[in-house]
Amino acid sequence: MTGLPELPSAAFARQDNGDDLDFYAPPRLVTHIDETATAALTRYYAETIPPQAVVLDLMSSWVSHLPANLSTREVIGHGMNATELDANPRLDRWFIQNLNRDPVLPLPDAAVDAVLCCVGVQYLTRPLEVFAEVRRILRPGGRVIVSFSNRCFPMKAVRIWSALDEAGRANLVATYLEGSGFASIAAYLLADGNVGDPLVVVTGATQG
Repeated sequence: MTGLPELPSAAFARQDNGDDLDFYAPPRLVTHIDETATAALTRYYAETIPPQAVVLDLMSSWVSHLPANLSTREVIGHGMNATELDANPRLDRWFIQNLNRDPVLPLPDAAVDAVLCCVGVQYLTRPLEVFAEVRRILRPGGRVIVSFSNRCFPMKAVRIWSALDEAGRANLVATYLEGSGFASIAAYLLADGNVGDPLVVVTGATQG
C-alpha cells in the first residue's frame, strides 16, 4: 500500500494554523503523560530497543522516557524548543525543525536503529512524508515506535485525530506507517487508563 486512503480535504486542517515555531517558543518543562504511562513506555523501550542502538527521539522535549540502564551509541533529539532539548540529559545532540514545513530529516540513509515519537504524531500535517523519511534513515530491521495518549494541544492537533477514538487513532497511525512502506505493523495498549493516562504504541519495522 502506498499513500493514505481517501480522506476529506480538511482532514489535516487545524484550529490554529499559525507558525508552529511561534506556538512552541515558550518552554514547557512538563511531562505530557503521567507516571503510570511513563513507566509503561520506559518498560516497552527496555524490551524493544537493542543495546548500543543509535536512536532518534522525534518530536522530543526535555525528557525522552528511555530506561536509565539502556546503553546507547547515540541519542539524537529533534524538537521545536531549544531550551527543552538542551535540558534533556539523554540527548547527545539535537536539532530544531518544523516537520510540517520541511519533513526531510537531516540524517543520512540507514543511520539509525530506532525512531521514537512520543505524543507528537497528532500534530503532523504531512505524516506520510515524515514517516517515509523515518523509514529512509532507519537501518534494515530498524523500528519506529509511535506512542500516544488522550492528551494534546487541541488547537494544533489535525482534525482527523480529534474526530477519532483511541482505536481509530491507532488505526490511523498504522495506516501512516503502512502507507510509508513499513512492515510488521502492530499496536499495543501499554496502559488502559483505568489508573492514570492511557497509552497506546504503534510500531513498524523496515525490511531486514
